[in-house]
Amino acid sequence: MGEERWTVLRSARSPIGVSAGLALLAVGEGLLRSGDPGSSLAVVLLLALATTLPLVFVLGGGRERSRGVAAGAVSAACVLALVPFQALTLGAACAQLVCVYVSARAGRPLLSGVLVVPYVFVALFAEHDATRIVAVLLAVLASAAAATGVTHHVRSTALAHSATEQAFADTLLEHAARGERARIARELHDVVAHHISMIAVQAENARLTTAGLPPEGAARFLAIGDTARTALTEMRRLLGVLREDADTGVQRRPQPGLGQLLELLDEARDAAGSATRLIVSGPVAALDPGVEVTAYRIVQEALTNARRHAPGAAVDVELQYGEDELAVRVRDNGPGPTAPGTPGHGLLGMRERAATVGGTLRTGPAPGGGFLVEARLPVHAEALA
Repeated sequence: MGEERWTVLRSARSPIGVSAGLALLAVGEGLLRSGDPGSSLAVVLLLALATTLPLVFVLGGGRERSRGVAAGAVSAACVLALVPFQALTLGAACAQLVCVYVSARAGRPLLSGVLVVPYVFVALFAEHDATRIVAVLLAVLASAAAATGVTHHVRSTALAHSATEQAFADTLLEHAARGERARIARELHDVVAHHISMIAVQAENARLTTAGLPPEGAARFLAIGDTARTALTEMRRLLGVLREDADTGVQRRPQPGLGQLLELLDEARDAAGSATRLIVSGPVAALDPGVEVTAYRIVQEALTNARRHAPGAAVDVELQYGEDELAVRVRDNGPGPTAPGTPGHGLLGMRERAATVGGTLRTGPAPGGGFLVEARLPVHAEALA
């Protein structure tokens, strides 16, 4: 019974239900007013139906033009019932107010205003006082309905715009968060996981190769290796969670190192159309993965800055391997420090990257002209801060 009652209520609030209800109200009121069941009965029925039934098209989801025509038909029928016949019913008046409100709420305030105008003229020029009073009352109520509809339209539009802006901001924030999680996952996999695995390997080697190692020391080395392997397993599990959360359908690649510098320089040369050289000195050796990633990113950012602030300038990238540190120098022969030397996020980012591995970074005018980015990074993992 409860479900049937709610079904009846929902159908009553439908466009057909509202129109039919007001039509029945108008017909009933018209019959009560009509004392002569003869020819005037047909007029009453026609006016009752003409002032209410077109409301179904106003409340329906049709085209705006058809809804406007239906609203105009309701208004014309109501004015016709009011002026010549003095037979405007309460149901017809309600239908007229609904038309005005719905038109204003749908973002058509001009149409709702046009629907009110005839009652203003009737109020000004009607011959009968009763007709004039009804017209004034309808004009006031219709104006209030139009104002209410406009207010609701403005509010709903503002809420829709706010929701759209919030959704756009949330999308950007989520995209940035996913990118950051993906970057953290790559850094953990390529740098931290490498160190932890090295701890496990070195602990196992020390336990097996150290001569005269007491049983207690062997047990401690074994515990260190087991702890490192457990930490590596947990880190891989966390990396899986991060990568699933940050998965955007983009194919992942390992973090770049100094072995990819030639490809980077080729890309920079093709993009800028200028000479770009790589100069390597000192005994080349494999470095800590974190140092290689940092050196690569510093060269990448320096090349981007040179291309942006000194377009067309030749760029030299120099790697100088030493016993304790790697010197990375990127120099261009551009106009000097006035353009690329301007502080910005690029220089700050390079300085922060160098600091994360215990290195330093210096930027400024190069001897003889141009701009120089010089980073000094520690070589050995134990030197990292």
